[in-house]
Amino acid sequence: MEFRSHQIAVESQGFCDILDLTPQLGALLSREGLQEGSALLFVGGATAGLTTIEYESGAVGDLRAAIERLAPTDLHYAHDARWGDGNGFSHVRAALLQPDLEIPVSGGELLLGTWQQVVLCDFDNRPRQRRIICQLRGRFAAA
Repeated sequence: MEFRSHQIAVESQGFCDILDLTPQLGALLSREGLQEGSALLFVGGATAGLTTIEYESGAVGDLRAAIERLAPTDLHYAHDARWGDGNGFSHVRAALLQPDLEIPVSGGELLLGTWQQVVLCDFDNRPRQRRIICQLRGRFAAA
């Protein structure tokens, strides 16, 4: 099994900004020639997470609303009292979502469902440049 690590950089606006990473991942797979294996994704930082969803305005809006119900922005968070940065809600949201995601690859394609896309959710209270580590594992096409 071969391993190849890459980074995908994106600019986010924070406050539950949800960005579709699927096109960048597809381009990376094509460029690297991964045929069979998996793509392991990880976002560094304690205020963002990765998941999959149908990336359309209704589902994205529903996800934002559900996250607000789970960890509202206007609650008291001990993190804010200690650090004064006002992003306690973003740490809780990121912990609920998780920073990593693994997707199987076959025939050079991500094995996603018909309406399923890979998304980054940035929960911080300010714009950020996010770096997603993508480790491709498996069998690559011969060069």
